[in-house]
Amino acid sequence: MTEAAEPILWVRGKFAALGPYRADLAELYWRWEQDPAVLVGYGRRTPESLQARTEGLDRQLANLSDNPRFTVYDTSGEVPKPVGMTALHIDQAVRTAEFIIMLGPEARGRGLGTEATWLTLDYAFHITNLRMVWLKVLESNGAGIAAYKRAGFKEVGRLRQAGYWLGKDCDEIIMDAVADEFGGPSVIHA
Repeated sequence: MTEAAEPILWVRGKFAALGPYRADLAELYWRWEQDPAVLVGYGRRTPESLQARTEGLDRQLANLSDNPRFTVYDTSGEVPKPVGMTALHIDQAVRTAEFIIMLGPEARGRGLGTEATWLTLDYAFHITNLRMVWLKVLESNGAGIAAYKRAGFKEVGRLRQAGYWLGKDCDEIIMDAVADEFGGPSVIHA
């Protein structure tokens, strides 16, 4: 698929959409992951090589049944543009999953993270039939916490001094969303 081709969009909101995780976007995913804000947000200290990321992507693509991954698209322009990714790490035994999101610098601060999170929850609850989705976020990531709350997550606990933010220890906030409380119109049901 070329960049000019119309991508496949599985779940579409007002200005964001989710489509398949794609091998041809490996370098773009890698560039987002090397962004200093992403490194800080994930509590990572070192970047990864493109070769290691490409090898990791191959393993991820081979294991999408318990770990669905999505490319996030900005659909506000004429052509949908890939701007990030989300993932669900599913525990099939209890029908729950850990949620992960990463957005490129051009997508931040525009509501795309909130909508991509909400779309992923809609998919998790109405297609994957999960009961609960949870995440961990560093307490210093105020923008992320606010976006997660707008998408339906609630703070349920914390891991004290388990994270690392700009050279200092910090707490990790644990948040969850449950199917029974997931509000708003479902784009899946529509």
